[in-house]
Amino acid sequence: QVQFVESGGGLVQPGGSLRLSCAASGSIFSIYAMGWYRQAPGKERELVAVITHDGRTNYADSVKGRFTISRDNAKNTVYLQMNILKPEDTAVYYCNAHQILLKAPAYDYWGQGTQVTVSS
Repeated sequence: QVQFVESGGGLVQPGGSLRLSCAASGSIFSIYAMGWYRQAPGKERELVAVITHDGRTNYADSVKGRFTISRDNAKNTVYLQMNILKPEDTAVYYCNAHQILLKAPAYDYWGQGTQVTVSS
């Protein structure tokens, strides 16, 4: 059964930091790369960061140098460390398995997400 459980969001001032966590089903975690996505109000969901099973990473230009994705394969958990947050980072953040070649999420199923609000 596919399951993604995101946590760690909240309200933070510009320039602040947050660390998001996503627990995924074990079978998914052992097979796929993992991605963090976000969806701001009125906008389409976009890919923020990807990490392969062996730890290679890729980031959207808008977050390069500020966000870091990591994974703990033993815990079936992927993390997103977000630093120097900006108001435009405000969105609901989701994780999903990621298909590298198709550049798309592996599943149509999405968890509840975690809200990140950057505001003074």
